[in-house]
Amino acid sequence: MELGIPSDVWSCRIDTSGRIVIPHSVRSEKSFKTGDDVSICKVGNEFVIRRSDETLEQLLAAFRAKIPEGVSLVDELIAERRAEAMREEAGH
Repeated sequence: MELGIPSDVWSCRIDTSGRIVIPHSVRSEKSFKTGDDVSICKVGNEFVIRRSDETLEQLLAAFRAKIPEGVSLVDELIAERRAEAMREEAGH
């Protein structure tokens, strides 16, 4: 019978400074190293700890997915700036 309990559960304690020690086995599996920057993301009602570079890559992928094929945001920005500069120059 499925109880809806995750199979991988680790017990941790929060110290007086609010720090949580991530167990060695988890750090090894996720390739966390001393000094790494991590992100804590809320996913539904849960919190997920990821390396910050993983979070950044995930965000970039989400933004890339919203840009239509063949569209260059850089080219669009340059065109907008040029049109604005031409309007300003025409106003003088």
